[in-house]
Amino acid sequence: MAGNSRRQGAIRKTGTKKGAVVGSGGQRRKALEGKGPTPKAEDRPGHKAYRQANAQTKRDQARQKKADKPELIAGRNPVVEALRAGVPATALYVALNIEIDDRVNDAVRLAGDKGISILEIPREELDRKTNRAVHQGLGLQVPPFEYAHPDDLMAAARNSGEVPLFVALDGVTDPRNLGAVIRSAAAFGAHGVLLPERRSAGMTAVAWRTSAGTAAKLPIAVATNLTRQLKAWANDGLMLVGLDADGSVDIDELELAADPLVIVLGSEGRGLSRLVRETCDATVSIPMAAGVESLNASVAAGVLLAEVARRRRAAGRV
Repeated sequence: MAGNSRRQGAIRKTGTKKGAVVGSGGQRRKALEGKGPTPKAEDRPGHKAYRQANAQTKRDQARQKKADKPELIAGRNPVVEALRAGVPATALYVALNIEIDDRVNDAVRLAGDKGISILEIPREELDRKTNRAVHQGLGLQVPPFEYAHPDDLMAAARNSGEVPLFVALDGVTDPRNLGAVIRSAAAFGAHGVLLPERRSAGMTAVAWRTSAGTAAKLPIAVATNLTRQLKAWANDGLMLVGLDADGSVDIDELELAADPLVIVLGSEGRGLSRLVRETCDATVSIPMAAGVESLNASVAAGVLLAEVARRRRAAGRV
C-alpha cells in the first residue's frame, strides 16, 4: 500500500495522468482564424512609427492652436517697419511712461492713420504679451493669417490673363526665409505661394514683417499633401521645376521659363525631398563661384524668379 501511495504521488507530480477536462468549444479553432491584413506601422500603437506619427500630430495641433492666436511684433523699429509696410494689425500697445522718440511718434501716427486701436498698458502687461521680448515699449498685434485654398491660386492666375507662375515651398521652416520668398514672388509676377501643411514655416508676425506687407497682396495657400497637389497642377498643364544644387540644367538653360510654371524650393538644409524631386519635370541649379556655399532659399528664389521674369518678357509671355 505504501508503494502504491508513492506511485500515485509521483503520477500527480509529473502530471502524466489527468482526469476529464472541459472542452474548448471550438474557441481554439476560431483563435487560429485570420484577423485580416496587418495594419500599417503608423496605425499600430506599440510601433515606433505610430509613436512618431502621434508626436507629429500633437506638434501640428499645437502649431495650429498657436496659429489661431494673434501675434505681437515687438520693438520700436520692427513695429514702425511693419506699419509702413502695410502689415494688417488690430492694435498698437504702448507701455505707460516710456521715453518718447521719433519712432514712437511715427508708430502712433501711422496706427492712427490706419484706424488701428492704440492702447496704453503697464510695461509688465506688455512683457507678458510679448513673452518677455525686447519690446522697447511698443507692440503691434497681428491677427491670425487667413490662408487660401490651392484652387484659389489657379483661379487668380487664370483671371489675370497671364501665364501662371507659382512658387511652392518644400520644408522651408525659417519664417524670415518664407517672408523673403513671398516678397520676391510678388516682385517678379508670381500668382501665389504654396506651403505644405506640415514641416513648414507659417505666416507669423516675423514672416509678415519680412514680406514687407506683400503677403496681403499675394494669395498664400496650404496643401494637405504637397506632392499630391503638385501632381494635380501638373495634370492641369503646369510644368514643375525644382531648384536643386545638383539640378539637371542650370538657370541659363531653363527653356521652361515661359511656360505655365511652378517653381519648387527645398528646405534650407536638406533641399528637395525625394518624392517632390521625383515629381518635378526638371531640376535647375544656379552656377556659383568655386568655394562659395549654396544660397539660402530666399536668395535662390529671387535669382531664379528674376531669370524667369526676364525670359517671359523676352518671349512676350507676361
